[in-house]
Amino acid sequence: MTSDTKRPSRRSRKRETAADDAPKQPGRLRSFFTRKRKADPSGPKVAPATVSWRDLFRESLEGVGARPSRLLITLAGTVLGIASLVATIGFAQTAGGQIAQQFDALAATRVTVEPGTAKAAGGKERSTSRLPWDAVDRVSTLAGVEHSALYAKVESVKDVTTVQVNDPSAAAKAPPPVVAASPELLDTVAGTIGMGRFFDAGHDERRDRVVVLGKEAAERLGVNRVTGQPAIFIEDRAYTVIGILDKVGTRNTLLDSVIVPVSTARGELGLTAATSLDIRIAVGAGEVVARQAPIALDPNAPDAFKVAAPSNSNSLREGVEADVNVLFLAIGIVALIGGGIGIASVTLMSVSERRGEIGLRRALGARTRDIARQFMIESVATGVLGGLMGVVVGLFALIGVCLVQQWTPVIAPWAAPLGVAVGALVGLAAGSYPAVKAARIDPVDALRDA
Repeated sequence: MTSDTKRPSRRSRKRETAADDAPKQPGRLRSFFTRKRKADPSGPKVAPATVSWRDLFRESLEGVGARPSRLLITLAGTVLGIASLVATIGFAQTAGGQIAQQFDALAATRVTVEPGTAKAAGGKERSTSRLPWDAVDRVSTLAGVEHSALYAKVESVKDVTTVQVNDPSAAAKAPPPVVAASPELLDTVAGTIGMGRFFDAGHDERRDRVVVLGKEAAERLGVNRVTGQPAIFIEDRAYTVIGILDKVGTRNTLLDSVIVPVSTARGELGLTAATSLDIRIAVGAGEVVARQAPIALDPNAPDAFKVAAPSNSNSLREGVEADVNVLFLAIGIVALIGGGIGIASVTLMSVSERRGEIGLRRALGARTRDIARQFMIESVATGVLGGLMGVVVGLFALIGVCLVQQWTPVIAPWAAPLGVAVGALVGLAAGSYPAVKAARIDPVDALRDA
């Protein structure tokens, strides 16, 4: 070994060994992507526990049914409100139908034609036209006309009695009015004869002196039977009573009148013009008959007549339903407000009683929204249950009233689903604040209180 070759010192050998043992340093770009994150000094994060909707529904239903007595008291207001709502819809539609039926049976089937009038000197009205004596025949062929009759007031008659002998000591009584009518009057006004019969076309053509008395006029004249052919005197002329009118659908004044045939009144009592033409029509034919009747009476001057036709029955039904709805909906809203307050108060009480349970759930990892959802579901379930019970109570109330009044119950198919939906909305609105309050409870304070 030569002297030029030097052995490495001990210190240099240690440096080389340390360099060999040290890890190789990567480049800057590689070190950027391989850089390790610093460890969190607080420890690893634990994912919060999740509660499934199935568990929420199960727990909520158990909470609702935990206290049955309290639940029934809570449901009282909601049941009353929903029952009022359902009954409102049913009663409004049923009442509208019943009134519309009466309207259709009477007013909706009647058209009245009268001569036109104009104001004369002194402010009095005078007729500008006359109804033809054959008006019944002229309108009988119109579509929708079922019956028609002429009607006239006999103003010239001043005395109607049952005896011809005058008693000066007797108190003076106003005689019943005398009216003239064609034989079709009974069917036109939907009248019924209580005793005897109504005069026919033969009596009218022959101008027979026969009369039909309204039941009130018969009582005033002392006529209570027609079997012995009783007679009354009109202007000192005897007229045979052949019938007593018992009921009428229209023209109630006929019940206190003495009715004579039109031809008889023209020939014996000086009748010069008819007062009106009453027409009984089919339901829904009012507009057509009102437009065509004046043309049939006088094609040259149809505007010379005044026509009274029925209004649309749908508007009447809608008006009745609207009035009834306002009344019952006010009651239903008040009851629903009471039911919502009841649900809210009971839910708040439940939150206070279950603070320990809420704290335990939060300590086990339940989220605030899980707590809020649970109490919201409990409130909605209570509202839905109240809605179902209210719908049943409302339907039974409607059916009971209709059975007593002998009405036909009418209810919209959407009334029952609407009642349940309203119950759910009431429960949702009432449970919002208690649910938020339950979600904000601190788990430590809740466990300490428990």
